[in-house]
Amino acid sequence: MGTYNAAAWLLDRHVDAGRGDRVAIRFEGTSVTYREVLGEVFRVQHALADRGVGPGDRVVMVVNDEPDFVAWFLGAMRAGAVPVPLSTMLMTEDIAGIVADAEASLLVASAEHQDRVSAGELPAGAVVLGTPSWADYDDRSEAPVGDTDALASALWLYSSGTTGSPKGVMHRHGSLQATADTYARSVLRTVEDDRFLSIAKLFFAYGLGNSLTFPFAVGATSILHPAPPTPADILRLIAEERPTLFFASPGFTAAILDAAPDPSVFTGVRATVTAGESLPADLHRRFSSTFGHPVLDGIGTTEALHIFMSNRVDDQVAGTSGMPVEGYEAHLRDDGGDEVVEPDTPGYLHVRGPSIADGYWRRADATAAAFLDEGWLRTGDVYTRSADGHWTFLGRNNDMIKAGGIWVSPAEVESALVEHPSVLEAAVVGARNADGLEQTVAFVVPAAGHEIDPAEIERHCRSRMAAFKRPRELHVVAELPKTATGKIRRFQLRESL
Repeated sequence: MGTYNAAAWLLDRHVDAGRGDRVAIRFEGTSVTYREVLGEVFRVQHALADRGVGPGDRVVMVVNDEPDFVAWFLGAMRAGAVPVPLSTMLMTEDIAGIVADAEASLLVASAEHQDRVSAGELPAGAVVLGTPSWADYDDRSEAPVGDTDALASALWLYSSGTTGSPKGVMHRHGSLQATADTYARSVLRTVEDDRFLSIAKLFFAYGLGNSLTFPFAVGATSILHPAPPTPADILRLIAEERPTLFFASPGFTAAILDAAPDPSVFTGVRATVTAGESLPADLHRRFSSTFGHPVLDGIGTTEALHIFMSNRVDDQVAGTSGMPVEGYEAHLRDDGGDEVVEPDTPGYLHVRGPSIADGYWRRADATAAAFLDEGWLRTGDVYTRSADGHWTFLGRNNDMIKAGGIWVSPAEVESALVEHPSVLEAAVVGARNADGLEQTVAFVVPAAGHEIDPAEIERHCRSRMAAFKRPRELHVVAELPKTATGKIRRFQLRESL
């Protein structure tokens, strides 16, 4: 395998080809060029060398979506070290646990997170960005590219932990380009004039592709927003920065519709991408028709690094995840591991392709359960495939509900609930009744200016689904518990009952 470094592919080649003055990042009204990013990457590499961080060493990052994230992420990779970006919402105990698990050599954090990364449980000597000690470090002389190849370990991403147990997912240098050469090229059809804005942050696989891999792959522009996203802030940013591609979660698209903005704010957006949870068909249709552009719902996983199944600009089927992305294969298996070939028959989704991770760090049993022979990944999702090849999400294998002896898809019930005008979001779980039998329980968030009438919701459900699927309990909540990528933490809802 020849020499290859993902950071050099994403950054150096643009500068080498005379594109160094193109805008790589827009951040709080300022522009950062590709040449300036490379200078910051050199600075990071010198800082790593000064601290004795070498090839293969892990660099844990608790960094906001800002130019420093890009510099440290690419700087570590370019030096042959392994960046490990973490959610900026983690508490000290969680950060300390991952630092220990990853056997990290260095911890880097944005200034606002200093209190959480300088506590006694964490190693001394963390680099805190935005402080004089880092601002005064000014060595931007050229630094060498690390001795890596496409199969070398490039980055680790800790899974979002919808079950409460994050695992280190190990990805190779070749995996980043693989997502750009497949999904970004064939589905998004990215070009250098695109401007990318993502709700999902850079510390997760979805956001990393949206805001770094895909724009840098084609020399385009990433629009970074450091704060937690709100509809008001994002709508303002869209109006100011005019992205051409917008990436969100289904829940955030619902919140934008609920805010009722002037549709003209999305004039420059040629497509909205959704992932993280299944996008209900009614929400898909309403968002697309309101703002006048395609909505490309898809599915990806941390283990696959980005989306491997998606709707297309010229093939959108609301309520489905579309079809496998070029370069990926997918099939369904039953409880016995045999392939499900009959259309519209539920099965466990398996996928393989060029960006599948090497496995979980120090989790041999979990790796063996998910990463199978011949490159197949067991995703943990239950799907059906229609006769014409479109795939529909039913739920996670541990979220499916067996009511009256018949399997119920949470996604199907949730999709019906959000069709009601008073419901902004919905989550459905299974719970045992007084007789010990499993039943469907719904949690709903009211739309702005609406109140939930349980009797009206019951009538709505009666007109749309069989009796065994209908919620037997309805709980009205202000918000649903979610991971940072927008996945609903259903285990927390079950525990609340």
